[in-house]
Amino acid sequence: MAERKLFKGNEAVAEAAVRAGCRFFFGYPITPQNEIPEYMSRRLPEVGGVFLQAESEVAAINMVYGAAGAGVRVMTSSSSPGISLKQEGISYIAGAELPCLIVNMVRGGPGLGGIQPAQSDYFQAVKGGGHGDYHCIVFAPASVQEMVDLTMHAFDVAEKYRMPVMMLGDGVLGQMMEPVVFPDPAPRDLPTPDWATNGARDGRATRLINSIYIKPDDLLRHNHKLQAKFKQAQVDEVRCETVNTEDADIVLVAYGTSARVCRSAMDRARSEGLRVGLVRPITVSPFPYQVIADVARTARAFLAVEMSMGQMVEDVKLGALGAAPVHFYGTPGGIVPTAAAIVEEARKIAKAEVGK
Repeated sequence: MAERKLFKGNEAVAEAAVRAGCRFFFGYPITPQNEIPEYMSRRLPEVGGVFLQAESEVAAINMVYGAAGAGVRVMTSSSSPGISLKQEGISYIAGAELPCLIVNMVRGGPGLGGIQPAQSDYFQAVKGGGHGDYHCIVFAPASVQEMVDLTMHAFDVAEKYRMPVMMLGDGVLGQMMEPVVFPDPAPRDLPTPDWATNGARDGRATRLINSIYIKPDDLLRHNHKLQAKFKQAQVDEVRCETVNTEDADIVLVAYGTSARVCRSAMDRARSEGLRVGLVRPITVSPFPYQVIADVARTARAFLAVEMSMGQMVEDVKLGALGAAPVHFYGTPGGIVPTAAAIVEEARKIAKAEVGK
């Protein structure tokens, strides 16, 4: 049986990436994710990998572009303002159909904001973020163990669809410590993809990776190809957890750290006789619209809980399609919601929607 070890979230992500075969990391320091590059700077040389602190976030993401184009497993990490600086490069990577992992440990904003945890980068993560029509697959873990599991899974998903995958965490998840088990993947070679630009010394045909299509018809076909891949991900990659939704009148919807608090709030509300359930999206892109739609058939109301002014709430409304009202409770600026406050919101909704 694998040994359980106490790990900080940021360091657990880094170790999981190494065990998944990542051998290249390019980044730039910013709180609250600095333990990721710090850990990688020590760990990657031990396994024959390369760590490089770039001169800027812009440089780092373009280094990721180059390494991904060579067919290797590569990642970067940052926090909110740093991810914003990487957006042009992420769009280029998506346009060039390259796999990579991007970790965002979100901090409060806008602007430089503060170093406390937030979820206000949701729109940026799930709606593309950079220019053009593209999507990333975005995982939203709620524990250190889940960060480990999803990080190891993310590289496979990125390569399956040839698109960037993002891990959307926050300052709480990055800094907290929990016991984790690192599953050792089955021994396997990671073959160089047949599209990689790794040299043509063997006389093979020249390969070209870019994201420029001068002819409109070519760019049209390319965009349809990108959208078709994401539509397939909407079928095969959606992950979501539901708890006590079968008999729930009020259903909380939350991801990441907010979902952890909502679970406590749900238990407290049920002890008071309020039938409260929880829907926790694990992939926020693609979003579990069908899960929301199914729950909306029996729920009296939804309460979206976010550490922001309200971004995921729009996707909850799209999933519910008017079958049940969607309420919102948010704590922006680096404030983590409390279970007591969420229960109080549930009481208000129950009085208005259920008559209790």
